[in-house]
Amino acid sequence: MRPEYIAVEGLIGAGKTTLARRLAERWQGRLVLEEFDDNPFLPRFYQDPERYAFSVELSFLAQRYHQLKRVTEQDLFASSTIADYSIGKSLVFASATLSREENALFRDLYAIMYADLPHPELIVYLHLGAEQLAQRIRQRGRAYEQGIRSDYLERLRMLYFDHLSKAEHSRVLIVDLEHTDLLQDEGAFEALCARIESPLEARSEVFRA
Repeated sequence: MRPEYIAVEGLIGAGKTTLARRLAERWQGRLVLEEFDDNPFLPRFYQDPERYAFSVELSFLAQRYHQLKRVTEQDLFASSTIADYSIGKSLVFASATLSREENALFRDLYAIMYADLPHPELIVYLHLGAEQLAQRIRQRGRAYEQGIRSDYLERLRMLYFDHLSKAEHSRVLIVDLEHTDLLQDEGAFEALCARIESPLEARSEVFRA
């Protein structure tokens, strides 16, 4: 009953990579982690968003495409695939950072590049409050992230919800973490795993441990 391809999504600092690692270890699945450190434009984007927005999004688009293309061509016998991002993430960030004309061109490129790639059967979206996200960003200590504004995070949140509401190829499980820490609460983690292994009654549902 468990989906074979699961993507963990959420805002910066939500805990996507940590959860993806735990799920892959639990189910002995193939782990796919975003290679964001290889994007040379990311630090410059946070310093000058208007100048580097298109460059950073195109770079991420190419990286994600090449990575997912490699994944679909190897390790065909893995029981499941757990990724710490979904292919639709590119559309969310492009909508937040690009001009109307740039976004239109970006979506055309996205449609061409991702037409032959598989979509996740389930997207697990980690939802945290603004204060929790700000605290986690500070704890991560990445210098280029420390200037991220709360209004930018809120805009990303709204765009994510809009994107997930229109996800035609994937079911969506929104995990409310405002009062739960999956790293510290083993019972909450077990409950989430059980929920993932059970079929969703609707295309989109909310989970609270």
